Amino acid sequence: MKIHIKNGHVIDPKNNINTKQDIYIAAGKILGVGNKPANFAPNQTIDAEGLIISPGFVDLSARLREPGSEYSATLVSELHAAAAGGVTSIACTPDTQPVLDEPGLVEMLKYRARQINLANVYPLGALTRQLNGKLLTEMCKLTEAGCVGFSQADSSITDTQVLWRACEYAATFGYTLFLRAQDEYLAKNGVAHDGEMASRLGLKGIPAAAEGLAIASILRIAQETNTKIHLCRLSTAEGVALVRDAKKQGIQVTADVSAQHLHLTDFDIGYFNTHANLKPPLRSQRDKDALCAGLKDGTIDAVCSDHTPVNDDAKLLPFAEAEAGATGLELLLPLALKWASQHKLSVLDAISKITSQSAAILGITGGNLSIGSDADIAIFDPEQVWTVTPNQLVSQGKNTPFLGIEMMGKVQYTLLHGQITYQANL
Repeated sequence: MKIHIKNGHVIDPKNNINTKQDIYIAAGKILGVGNKPANFAPNQTIDAEGLIISPGFVDLSARLREPGSEYSATLVSELHAAAAGGVTSIACTPDTQPVLDEPGLVEMLKYRARQINLANVYPLGALTRQLNGKLLTEMCKLTEAGCVGFSQADSSITDTQVLWRACEYAATFGYTLFLRAQDEYLAKNGVAHDGEMASRLGLKGIPAAAEGLAIASILRIAQETNTKIHLCRLSTAEGVALVRDAKKQGIQVTADVSAQHLHLTDFDIGYFNTHANLKPPLRSQRDKDALCAGLKDGTIDAVCSDHTPVNDDAKLLPFAEAEAGATGLELLLPLALKWASQHKLSVLDAISKITSQSAAILGITGGNLSIGSDADIAIFDPEQVWTVTPNQLVSQGKNTPFLGIEMMGKVQYTLLHGQITYQANL
């Protein structure tokens, strides 16, 4: 299939392209950007007048709910949601049922994703067996099966000797550890940020120090072992400051923030709004401001959706008992654009945080429009206004604190390996 995308404005942060150009695709690859290849005769032409053509988005954190939690969502439903959101590459967490701690499970997930063929799925393998924080998994075999890194998902390793050994092993083979920093004891039974709102509502709080203490420990061990660490979903001002200092010291650390934490605070819990029950919890205004500033100055490298579809029954429980998480694949673009607009940054700045920056962290070849690369492309209207409603969301999970909120920015086409996987009702 040969496709000509014409009249669109191309934004490719990795190659510093930000101009109106045409794109030419053949055999699933990008054949030309700007200049038409010789003897190119397209089978299909996409008119992108008034639209932006960018690399397909790369999401660093999504729960696809297979295997084991198909009552909340399925691989098919969530990869359709990814296509609708322009997301062409997804790093999925290992906290499935069973946990992704065996090569056979990883191979099965990769096979299923290839059969569906709506997004590239990059599994993060479990760092410890059953995510119990005690015995290390066979990282070499999991890497051979298709894992791009190793994670504890939302579980902690309380035994620092285990973490030290994991870092030593990962450093030996050049693996990246994807860790969400939280002191398990300080956070025990907590469901909200330890602040005024939690006190008013009578909710058990998680202090910001729970993140800071854990980050300090992780970074110190990473420094000693020379390990590549990616800190997932920072939520506090203290966390941002620690990462900033670590980078200045030359520690191999990167970090991301969820799109929700760039726009919401603990006051958005309101009257026990379970859609705002997230992990990590929504923090204070000061924390939110620090996260936005950290993303702007490069301390935080990327934005993720932290996509977590939850079935309605699990969200209808009292706040403290409700399952945490929000659907996010389809909101990654508009929330990134909103952050850039609020901080007087360009669309290119926003797109870099969900394409090339994320791809570099994962160590994959996606997130760019280089000639010869896979034609994984998102074409979107940055000015289209739409309201988040359950009917608008393709994901099986309709749980998001942004229900009823107007968004700006909507994907019109998504291409994966040169094939159109999503087309909006134009």
